[in-house]
Amino acid sequence: QVQLVESGGGLVQPGNSLRLSCAATGFNFANFAMGWFRQAPGKEREAVACINTGGYPLYYPTITEDRFTVARDYDKNSVYLQLNALIPEDTAIYYCAKFNGRYCSIRGSTDAIDTWGQGTQVTVSS
Repeated sequence: QVQLVESGGGLVQPGNSLRLSCAATGFNFANFAMGWFRQAPGKEREAVACINTGGYPLYYPTITEDRFTVARDYDKNSVYLQLNALIPEDTAIYYCAKFNGRYCSIRGSTDAIDTWGQGTQVTVSS
């Protein structure tokens, strides 16, 4: 059974950092691109970052500055999202996602996702 389990969310003050983790099980992790999406209240789910099977990252226009970093660990079958210099507008539920192939979707469409994690809440507030 394919499963993605996120962890690492929480409540932080503006300017602080968080590291989100996603543990993947039930499929050959090395053969699929992995990504992170987020959904704020009242808004559509949007792509944040993707990392392909070669370990190359793709960051979507959601993030206009180099504040986030995506990485993957093939030994631990895990993908990570480092969030730095957080701002209130980053408040959302962050979802780990398994793409349906080796490569990242250029447009970050949810159509390219075949499995979602349950999500982890990130709240940025003073």
